[in-house]
Amino acid sequence: MSHQNVEAHNHAIEAFKRRDLDTMIALAHEDVVVESRIAAMEGGYQGHAGVRRWWKNLFEMFPDYDIEADEVRDLGEVTLARIRARGHGAGSAAPLDEVVWQIGRWRDGRYIWWRNCMSEEEALEAAGLSE
Repeated sequence: MSHQNVEAHNHAIEAFKRRDLDTMIALAHEDVVVESRIAAMEGGYQGHAGVRRWWKNLFEMFPDYDIEADEVRDLGEVTLARIRARGHGAGSAAPLDEVVWQIGRWRDGRYIWWRNCMSEEEALEAAGLSE
């Protein structure tokens, strides 16, 4: 099943790049929890309605936000991706260019939880996989 999770994670990345919210929702478990960094300001995102709210908030803040995945690793029921994120702020046009580590937990081929972290160590710790 874990290889399928890597394929599903790659599929989610490609859907995001195409701005295909319907596919992102289809890949999300109905009980999904999204812990994006903007979630701290918004109070978190849960369920399909939360994914929609996260999507709207992200693209309102960074209309041209885009990602490139350098790799997606198989960690069993968890996947870990190193992602280069780029965009510009909507109000200021301030550039964003950073590397984030996206950790996700999968159930039945759909993501049940994911979080973007600033380091690989932080991502592994968030998933309970640190040493």
